[in-house]
Amino acid sequence: MIRKAIIMAVALACQVGAWAQGDDDPILMVINGEQVPRSEFEYSFNKNNADGVIDKKSVEEYVDLFVNYKLKVVAALEARMDTLTSFKKEFAQYRDQQIKPNMVTDSDVELEAISIYEQTKEDIGPDGLIQPAHIFLSVKQQATPEEQAAIKERIDSIYGALKGGADFGELATNLSQDKGSAKKGGTLPWISKGQTFPEFEEVAFALEVGQTSEPVLSPAGWHIITMQGRKQLEPYDSLRSNIIDFIEKRNMRMKIATDKVGREVERSAKMLTAEEVMQRFTDSICAKDLEMRYLIKEYHDGLLLYEISNQLVWQKASKNEQGLKNFFEKNKKRYLWDEPRFKGMAYHCKFAEDVDSVKMCVEGLAFAEWNKALRDKFNSDSILRIRVEKGIFRLGDNALVDKEIYGKDTTSVSVEGYPIDATYGKLLKRPEEYTDVKGLVTADYQEALEKEWVATLRKTYAVEVRKEVLKTVNNH
Repeated sequence: MIRKAIIMAVALACQVGAWAQGDDDPILMVINGEQVPRSEFEYSFNKNNADGVIDKKSVEEYVDLFVNYKLKVVAALEARMDTLTSFKKEFAQYRDQQIKPNMVTDSDVELEAISIYEQTKEDIGPDGLIQPAHIFLSVKQQATPEEQAAIKERIDSIYGALKGGADFGELATNLSQDKGSAKKGGTLPWISKGQTFPEFEEVAFALEVGQTSEPVLSPAGWHIITMQGRKQLEPYDSLRSNIIDFIEKRNMRMKIATDKVGREVERSAKMLTAEEVMQRFTDSICAKDLEMRYLIKEYHDGLLLYEISNQLVWQKASKNEQGLKNFFEKNKKRYLWDEPRFKGMAYHCKFAEDVDSVKMCVEGLAFAEWNKALRDKFNSDSILRIRVEKGIFRLGDNALVDKEIYGKDTTSVSVEGYPIDATYGKLLKRPEEYTDVKGLVTADYQEALEKEWVATLRKTYAVEVRKEVLKTVNNH
């Protein structure tokens, strides 16, 4: 994924264009028949050579990088990588993220706001909204009959106090076990039917403003309810700004755009698919917004570049064991070490008799096979008999190796429960096989494969760079 992020960043930089081609934007190059205007090259060059860039290129040096990028995209298109399901899915997701918010007009948002209002009004129904307050005592589901009786006696006592003239708000604040509403004297938010327990609603909606109920039992416990207010939903105009704000904060533009696509599909009597409708919106928006057009194209081409590079260079190199071995043998001098390395393991045993057994277990095996052999012999059951740190160690990498192999006066800390320390392996002056420096060899082999690939692309596809236009880059 890191490699993909890097190649995408390069791709984005190489493909963005900011200005339309016209009389003042001459064609700078033609690559396999595709015309590239000067503005596209300038934008890419300036972006990759801005202040803070360490490895800045001259215009002439950057031409080669730009052309190589374009050639790889051409190769990916000819290989029909844009038809891969995985490519189309990922590209469509990115395109939709960029295009859908731009599909939504102010009138679309207004229609969504009206729809939300009308649906809310329908959900509330003719009974409108109420704002009750309550005093609540919880009854746990596993409460014993004795506990239930005690809670019933307490709620009746509170109700009696209310009938005797006690202040509802004070009792709610001091006695209600609904801590949220208790802080507000028992006041609950405005609610409509269907938002809470039916037992609570049946009583609450029957109350007039100022009226207080007898104790009511719901699945949660006992309530004493007083009605503080009743109303119908306010007119749309008075709620409009709040609904619009709700739409924006909830990022509902994506939903609005998706609904808009669905309506277009229905309007076409399903002759068009959602993908075809999205492409039409994309084409329309990009025709008016060149920045968006290049933004979409850069991601499209960047994905193609990743796909073809992964197939022809990165995976090809990393999976070609023989190729890596041959490359290492031909280029051994590249990988010489400036100091010896210990190729082996530092290990820690629970039992003294395992020290020599570990060495005998791996003796004669390839280095890559050590882990499995040791795991099968010593750690295959519930008792872990050894702990192993295997690798190629430089001085300073491992205290036990430093002490036992490099002869340094260091103190190594034993692993708890594994008091016996030992090492096994050999000290190398230089790598003996490519796996000793596999990361470096793989990177260099990939670079070599890419150079060969680019050379082939240069021979396969026609490239014309117009020198007279190149001289005017950033100078017109």
